Amino acid sequence: MAPPTPLLAVRGSDGTSLLRGPPACEENASFERDTRQGKYQDFSKDGTLFAWCNGEKVSVVKTSDGSPVRSFDLPKTSMLEFSPLNSVLATWQPYSKTQDNPQGDANLQLWDLQNGACLKAFYQKKVQGWCPSWTDDEKIAVRSVNNELHFFENNDFGTIANKLHLQKVSEFELSPGAQPSKVAVYVPGSKGAPSFVRLYQYPNFGGPTSALANKSFFKSDRVAMLWNKKATAVLVTASTEVDKTGASYYGEQTLHYLAVNGETAAVQLSKNGPIYDVAWSPSSSEFCVVYGFMPAKATVFNHKCDPVFDFGTGPRNAVFYSPQGHILVLAGFGNLQGQMEVWDVKKYKQVCKPQAANSTHFSWSPDGEHVVTATCSPRLRVSNGYKIWHYTGTVLYKQDTPPGAELWEVLWQPFPEGVFPERPVKYQAAPSELGTTETKPAQAYRPPALRNKPVTASSKLHEEEPPQDMRPGATGDKPLSKTALKNQKKREAKKAAKQETKPELPEAQSEPKSESCPASSTQPTSGDPELDKKIKNLKKKLKAIDELKEQQSSGKPMQKNQLDKMEKEAQLLKELEDLELGD
Repeated sequence: MAPPTPLLAVRGSDGTSLLRGPPACEENASFERDTRQGKYQDFSKDGTLFAWCNGEKVSVVKTSDGSPVRSFDLPKTSMLEFSPLNSVLATWQPYSKTQDNPQGDANLQLWDLQNGACLKAFYQKKVQGWCPSWTDDEKIAVRSVNNELHFFENNDFGTIANKLHLQKVSEFELSPGAQPSKVAVYVPGSKGAPSFVRLYQYPNFGGPTSALANKSFFKSDRVAMLWNKKATAVLVTASTEVDKTGASYYGEQTLHYLAVNGETAAVQLSKNGPIYDVAWSPSSSEFCVVYGFMPAKATVFNHKCDPVFDFGTGPRNAVFYSPQGHILVLAGFGNLQGQMEVWDVKKYKQVCKPQAANSTHFSWSPDGEHVVTATCSPRLRVSNGYKIWHYTGTVLYKQDTPPGAELWEVLWQPFPEGVFPERPVKYQAAPSELGTTETKPAQAYRPPALRNKPVTASSKLHEEEPPQDMRPGATGDKPLSKTALKNQKKREAKKAAKQETKPELPEAQSEPKSESCPASSTQPTSGDPELDKKIKNLKKKLKAIDELKEQQSSGKPMQKNQLDKMEKEAQLLKELEDLELGD
């Protein structure tokens, strides 16, 4: 049986519609376009239901045939969300109060989709974190209320089954997957005390000693917490509003790792600057981080927070794994030019490098074969529209929003895991009448004084770093290390400088060499003091490793830091070889 075709929900100033695609996006005959301006839209977690609000009512229909399920007279609704098993529809409208009603009305409502009854209404003034979080089996739901987390069981919102109270708890994240459920909570620091994140297993909330893991850190005004799919670990991106060093207007960011087995770590990033994006692989064993001042780096880490593969530097600020986890896209949107890099994750080989200029949105189709990019208002109010791509860089469908109209959102219909199996990665572009938009290498600006001269390391605005496979025993053309790459560029610069510089005097008139020069030192030198210093330091480290190996062979137990040093012997030998060859 052929896999189903995902739907694409499109919401804009001209209404809400469902399209059947890809590759050819056509109006879904079973859904009549709503010409009223939609405020919000959402699919259920399994994709069988679709809901939207249009300023008059909230409507819920089946995606299979467009038949109505429920309709709610809620004209002010601006947010809505389904519970994981489609039992409850949560709706939210902005909180308001009047002189006649100083208390205001409860603005968060939970509706039973079976009979249309209102299960519970809450006061929820802030839009951030407005919706309760459910476990996948709906046995537990949780809300944050006045420094407490209120837990409800089996959608009984009239009774609080459990509470987790922590002073100034501001954010939480419920784990996905099956029971037992875990929750990550964040408490910001105050009066010199550090901030911290703790992991608890429901309902064991006895205190710090009952926590599965605890990680404290400074420099944190807010955090973003991200569980992996198997609920074994969570990544915490901690941010400050202001960078006190003045290096970045993004503030400062640090990345932390917590596992349910109690392990914690600070993820070490090899380049200074902001952390733009973090994403777990669907396999839950790896995660990718995009970070550093432009051109940004992107690195894949394993569950031990060791780097696995470095994609080098480039103009990117976002990362997207395919639903099956076999393809990864690095992209530069927003104030960047929309360059995308598509990578085969298993081989760490680049598939293509298309460009989607002015894009404000990117998302994978559930089939793992197609993506959508869109330019939406209010981020950009001109050139609105969207494109459906094959991941090999081919544009299969393009829709420009008519003049005077705006595109607000495009949304893929989700599907349960396993509906779309993983397919082998293709490298040849898929056929299309619209062709591809492969990125052409951009020529860097060079001032007039340098345009007729060779390109040297000193004339480059940024230091470019190539991709590097960091897996043990990786084969193939392994890129140079950072140090070796830097020295290679120095040698090229010296060579170019020598070619440019010609002696002005004949050789006969050149000054004779002085015979009173001091004798050369016993150690051979390259003539570059900086290079000699690096060679000396590397030899010193290798000598220390030899001593450790002798101690190990004699039966002396080794510490973890000593074993880590010994594992770096091959890397140090390679760097030393590169440096000595460049003398």
